Amino acid sequence: MTNSPDQTKTAAQDREVRELGFLLDIPLEVSIEIGRTRILIKDLLQLQEGTIIELDKLAGEPLDLYVNSRLIARGEAVMVKDRYGLRLTDVVSPAERLENLG
Repeated sequence: MTNSPDQTKTAAQDREVRELGFLLDIPLEVSIEIGRTRILIKDLLQLQEGTIIELDKLAGEPLDLYVNSRLIARGEAVMVKDRYGLRLTDVVSPAERLENLG
């Protein structure tokens, strides 16, 4: 009895997961960036409640998702019950991720 290509592929994937399973419990820092700006120290020291800081992104532009300070994806802010979430709209290709490691 021979295995079908789908069964062989599934077996290979299962083997990869078992071999790399120790990586699944490594914690990663995930952050979402809505924009950036530069300010002077004197302006930083004057910040108070109600201060508005203008960011470099326009309203409606995608937010950036970083994992361990590496850009992984972009998306849009959504509400999930009473919390914010991120709906991914563009995931950086594996080739681009490898390029950005250096």
